[in-house]
Amino acid sequence: MSAARRVPRAAARLSHPEVDDAPRRSGVHRPLRGAAAVTTAAALLLVAVGCSALADGGSGSTDGARTGTGTTGAADTAAPRVVVTTNILGDVVGELVGDQAEVVTLMPPGADPHSVEISAREAADLREADLVVANGLGLEEGLRQHVDSAAAAGVPVVEAGDLIEPLAYAEGDAEGEPDPHFWTDPARVLDVVDGLEHELATQVDGLDAGALEAAAASYRQQLEQLDADLEASFGAIPAERRALVTNHHVFGYLAERYGFRVVGAVLPSGTTLAAPSASDLAGLTEAIEEAGVATIFADASQPDRLVQVLADEADVEVDVVALHTESLSAPGGGAETYLEMMRSNGQLIATGLSP
Repeated sequence: MSAARRVPRAAARLSHPEVDDAPRRSGVHRPLRGAAAVTTAAALLLVAVGCSALADGGSGSTDGARTGTGTTGAADTAAPRVVVTTNILGDVVGELVGDQAEVVTLMPPGADPHSVEISAREAADLREADLVVANGLGLEEGLRQHVDSAAAAGVPVVEAGDLIEPLAYAEGDAEGEPDPHFWTDPARVLDVVDGLEHELATQVDGLDAGALEAAAASYRQQLEQLDADLEASFGAIPAERRALVTNHHVFGYLAERYGFRVVGAVLPSGTTLAAPSASDLAGLTEAIEEAGVATIFADASQPDRLVQVLADEADVEVDVVALHTESLSAPGGGAETYLEMMRSNGQLIATGLSP
């Protein structure tokens, strides 16, 4: 049973949670382009959650520090600036604008978009941008207030969640809420490209319309080829083996697109900030055993201890495979771009679920 169902656009508006404004992680500056008894398992998992949170909270960053391609202090001030919240969308925007604009991506490689926070300097980047591109649909929980502040200051803001037909979670703590993980379906990324091309052309001065149109057309062809390749790869997996278990609900769109069943998630939520209960683990362990799941997929940006403990407790032989599902990798990590990330994940899923 898929963990997602369709939800009308009207139900897909973002909530506005209160968040801690303390800077924790810096973003990426890209000038001019370029997851015994079930009760025991629950206790271990909750300890792991706490340790992970403490470790994450201790990884502070220098205010305004940035890494990425090009220079950080001598960017062409005449070039328009587009600030993007997630590195997946930052890559997409960069493919569209090329060298015509400065793309500032706030989320560093390997980060968790649900918990990433920014420095005071990066918050100022948002308010000074020619355009802000956000994922929306409740994904960037630590950045929401900063995006709202930029919008209140008059900066044009486009949210990718408004450019697609979203799904809603069908189960778990987030049941009925919109699922923000649309990028696991390349067809929806095509919709985002269509919308971004229009927004860039109408909201950002100084972009060459012909170059933008040509770049968008080229990227659409690559996305269409990706979609066809994934369909062929996943189509070779026997239907009874197309069952997904992840560290949290992230593959609803991929499941709908390519005919997978989402058996469940270690964290029964759409956010990594949730924690599992003993009953959650009991239900998931039973579902894994009934479905005969051979592989559990964990996000590479999160410690896999949560998934590993469940795998150890389940009365089945289960492998744990790390995927890049919510963030691109650092250079050399095999998922530096959206296209690389999806192809890598596709290969690992097909290998993990094949007989």
